[in-house]
Amino acid sequence: MAAQKQIKVVTKRRKFIDVEIPLIRSKIELIANSPKEVENKTIKLDLTRQLKGKSVEVVVKVKLEENKPIAEPEKIKLMPYFIRRMIRKRISYIEDSFLVPSQESMLKIKPFLITRKKVSRAVKKTIRNKCKNWLEDYVAEKKDQEIFNEILSNKMQRPLSLYLKKTYPLSLCEIRILEKIRPLRPEEIPKIKEKPKKEEKEEFIDQLEEIEQERIKKAEQEIKETQDKAANVESSASEEAELVQPSETANPKKTRKKKTEEEKE
Repeated sequence: MAAQKQIKVVTKRRKFIDVEIPLIRSKIELIANSPKEVENKTIKLDLTRQLKGKSVEVVVKVKLEENKPIAEPEKIKLMPYFIRRMIRKRISYIEDSFLVPSQESMLKIKPFLITRKKVSRAVKKTIRNKCKNWLEDYVAEKKDQEIFNEILSNKMQRPLSLYLKKTYPLSLCEIRILEKIRPLRPEEIPKIKEKPKKEEKEEFIDQLEEIEQERIKKAEQEIKETQDKAANVESSASEEAELVQPSETANPKKTRKKKTEEEKE
């Protein structure tokens, strides 16, 4: 019998490849033969523990930079059960969805706002429009990585809630969804507006000076009022003393007689 040829099958062992996630400042291990196989893969991460109870889901896409896999954020989503926990009776919630260009890509933003009490439709509309205008100006000056970081660290939501507080106070101000849609062309990138820093500082200084002057005036008025009260009290006391003294000094004999009669009794 002819000797059968033995065929050897060479199998490559898969290995763990480290993928850096700069958004969370951590690493994840993926099984693959080489880093090229990991490229363009999407990963879902639950960040409830890292954000101390705030249930957020992040979608990350792997890209190669100098043969090193790095995961960049593509989408942030606030979980629906977290929103259900925040909703109460006798409140109003405001939602919106719009596209905003950043310095790198076109983003889809869905804010979610909850008022402290029930609100009319006119108030809802004004809050919605103000929120949209503020986010458009804020996002147009920043890159994608900065925006994702600020949403996770709650740096974007705080100034937004303070800005909207002027129209009506909010109990919750969150970005429900932030998603990358497409990269921008160089023509579509918005220009960064130069802010007049000096004028803002001068206005702030003028406001402080006005507040200090008002405080000084109030303090001076209080001092004058206390001095007038003290002078009135002194004058009334001197008048009472003058009324008492002549009655006692006018007829000292009568007073002596009264004392002697009381002693005899």
